[in-house]
Amino acid sequence: MTLKSINPHDQSEVGELSVATAGEIKAAVDKAKKASPSWKETPITTRVGYIKKFKKLLSENKQVIAKLVTKEMGKPLSQSLSDVDCELEFINYYINNGPKFLADETVHKSATENFRIVYEPYGVCACIAPWNFPISMITSGVVPALIAGNTVVAKPSEYCSLSQKMVVDLLNQTGLPVNTLLLLIGNGTVGKMLLEEPIDLVWFTGSTKVGQEIYAKCGQKFIKSLLEMGGSSPAIVFADADLDNALENLYWARFLNAGQVCTAVKRLYVEKPIFDKFVKMFIDRLKAVKVGDPLIGGNDIGPLVSTKQLEILNAQFEDAVSKGAKVEIGGPLGESQKGNYFNPTILTNIKNNMRILTEEVFGPILPIMPFKTNDEVIEAANNSVYGLSAEIYTADLIKAEQVSKRLAVGSVAINTDNFFKPECPFGGYKKSGIGREYGELGMKEFSQVKLIAVT
Repeated sequence: MTLKSINPHDQSEVGELSVATAGEIKAAVDKAKKASPSWKETPITTRVGYIKKFKKLLSENKQVIAKLVTKEMGKPLSQSLSDVDCELEFINYYINNGPKFLADETVHKSATENFRIVYEPYGVCACIAPWNFPISMITSGVVPALIAGNTVVAKPSEYCSLSQKMVVDLLNQTGLPVNTLLLLIGNGTVGKMLLEEPIDLVWFTGSTKVGQEIYAKCGQKFIKSLLEMGGSSPAIVFADADLDNALENLYWARFLNAGQVCTAVKRLYVEKPIFDKFVKMFIDRLKAVKVGDPLIGGNDIGPLVSTKQLEILNAQFEDAVSKGAKVEIGGPLGESQKGNYFNPTILTNIKNNMRILTEEVFGPILPIMPFKTNDEVIEAANNSVYGLSAEIYTADLIKAEQVSKRLAVGSVAINTDNFFKPECPFGGYKKSGIGREYGELGMKEFSQVKLIAVT
């Protein structure tokens, strides 16, 4: 059985790969289990040495892999290149800081006692990656897991298997010991079969629905799971904000990667005195946006990754319109469009029972709603099963701090949409996930903590 990679721009075939069988899945985990003790005993400086080689290979193959990403999932080539550059920065951070973060820590010492913490790997880590940022997502799980001393069985997204396979191949080209990192190709069925095997840790980024299934399975097996799941991030624009700054940041916060970003601003609340003005500013901003072939320079928004995603987005849009939402700009391209395209869209006259508020919207639709008071907008922003991130725009930083502390989210950005730095832990509240990625906290998530007390 094979898995075909389809170009979302024109539905042409990019390539195909063989889907892992039940026997191959079992064999991969068995191999990783047998390789685990040796990899655990490999000094962390040696483990990091392989990642240094990988960083060099990834940089050398940047153009090829970015073009493949654009063909597979549809983001503009400039964004695919940026994805690689961003991940190189994160990899460099792991290289420079991994040994320090996982070094033994003395927590108590006296003339007769020495108590210390040591960090040890779990064993076999299953890394199940999403498709929206193919390079950074596969490496976000695999690289820190390897540095921490875990062997890894990676399952790429079925939508971006070619590009994510290339990442795994580059890692193995560094000379990693045999069976330290293995690859399984397939859809969600392969992922479910992988979870049935005797793995020790699961790293997953993807939808809340699938994350909950993984969490339940890990609970049954009593193993750790690191889950970064869905989001419906709110943004709040107060009347005293720098509106030009807010507009440009919010454009990227919603429409980057055609809106297929877990932390994308999916609900925008604008203080009533500036509501009409800001909506008009946003409409004018979108009039300049170009939608089309992501391999052609100058196009700002490409297609959605799959026909399935387009169908979901169309249904969410139609639900909103049927319940009274006003289309300020945008909407579907129509049936004559061959690719999975949807115009950047602004909706107003929003009601709480619309799917664009109750569900995660993974596409270029932005609902904009007015508010009068701080308490009102905080209640509305928190009225979601998700709690991944939020953005606040105001000239009053004291107010911004007060509001940020009342938002039930894992990250808050004030007067910016940029909170992704390798030093910063990332994760969500509520149904947006469990655990943290990145930074020292993220690195330590891949390690067990052992206390050794000597007297």
